[in-house]
Amino acid sequence: MAKHAQLNNIDHAELRVRTGYGAALGDAAMWCPSFPHEFRNLQPYYPIVFSKDAATGGFRPLALFGLEDGENLFLGPSSDWGAEYIPLAIRMRPFLIGRSDNGAGGRQMEVHIDLDHPRVSETDGEALFLEHGGHSPYLQEVSKLLAEVHDGEQGIGRFSALLEELDLIEPFTLDVTLNDGSQGRLAGYYVIAEEVLYNLDQQALGRLQAAGYLQPVFMAVASLSQFRGLIDRRNKRLEDR
Repeated sequence: MAKHAQLNNIDHAELRVRTGYGAALGDAAMWCPSFPHEFRNLQPYYPIVFSKDAATGGFRPLALFGLEDGENLFLGPSSDWGAEYIPLAIRMRPFLIGRSDNGAGGRQMEVHIDLDHPRVSETDGEALFLEHGGHSPYLQEVSKLLAEVHDGEQGIGRFSALLEELDLIEPFTLDVTLNDGSQGRLAGYYVIAEEVLYNLDQQALGRLQAAGYLQPVFMAVASLSQFRGLIDRRNKRLEDR
């Protein structure tokens, strides 16, 4: 169970964070959230799909790592990740973004940590604080990463709303047959509606461009070719058993 706390150099002076990737470090997940500004880096490796929030009705982009719950085909026997680009939402673990009153009627970002996350240790991993309490180089990099995630998160609602307004989201189903003859179906996700996209008028394309979303939309379309890569990875695992 998650145990979140605001990170500080008194209570957490001895904490370290295990790096590397693996199921034992909490990485056995089928997907992670993603952000439009990283779609260009994601698309050579991962299919980018969307999930629908039942509470808000909005859409959230995801990077897919597998074809079923709990499957991450980018994890191997070593602690490496099987792609050159690792999504921001994976790299930020076990840290979270907190917010507090800045005293001027606004909210400021804080670095929080999940103390129960398997990456957190007092014996091995990257130190968070220097001997006299300053931020370690590792924690400085984490702070920059969290700021990037925070900025990306602020635009998700606007991105989703514009896609819906332009009818650029449609349901998606993928039927898969593996080399051993087993079959499965990936359903419940959404993708960019390509036919609608290719028939947008100049005004609609201009709105996407002005908002900074035209490139991410095309990157999301291009990423769908990576389903072939996921299937190949699954077949390779079947062969290696």
